[in-house]
Amino acid sequence: MSAGRAALYRVEGRLSASGPLLKSERPYPMADNDQADGAADAAIPAPKGKLKLIIAVVVVLAITGGSLTWYFFLRHHNEEMHAEMAPPVKPPSYVEVPDMLVNLIGLPGERVQYLKVRLVLEVKEEKQIEAIKPTLPRVTDIFQTYLRELRPADLNGSAGLFRLKEELTRRVNAAVSPNQVSAVLFKEVVVQ
Repeated sequence: MSAGRAALYRVEGRLSASGPLLKSERPYPMADNDQADGAADAAIPAPKGKLKLIIAVVVVLAITGGSLTWYFFLRHHNEEMHAEMAPPVKPPSYVEVPDMLVNLIGLPGERVQYLKVRLVLEVKEEKQIEAIKPTLPRVTDIFQTYLRELRPADLNGSAGLFRLKEELTRRVNAAVSPNQVSAVLFKEVVVQ
């Protein structure tokens, strides 16, 4: 072959008359710059791989955004709708008990102390008021009998008043049975 007809190809630092050498046909080890080219080829993914990655990121962001939207906006809206659909709670009704003034038990020689109490009975429904009103004389009698047995020390502090309230509630429920009183409320408690 003559030098004019044959095309010499310079492929990676080597001359070849038959054309460029394929990477698999290289008889010598790769140089440092060849390794860098191979690493660059491996780092650049195929266009289809980029498209799949972009689609996956968009799907994940859409799911996350939808979940956060539901959590912050729609979840509270559903709770409000359920709260609106619940029947309104009826306020309790109250029955006035006549004022009571009783003397407390004391030691001999001590001055006599008195307890003045104004009470209200709390019932759940207004129709129970009419059923309880005829039994108010019995309730007053039960309350006075119990209150006359108290000592001034029994009424000390909030714990003493709480025990008194619980005991009066238990006694009034026994007197007005089968009706129920939710609580006995103090309007006034005076010890003199």
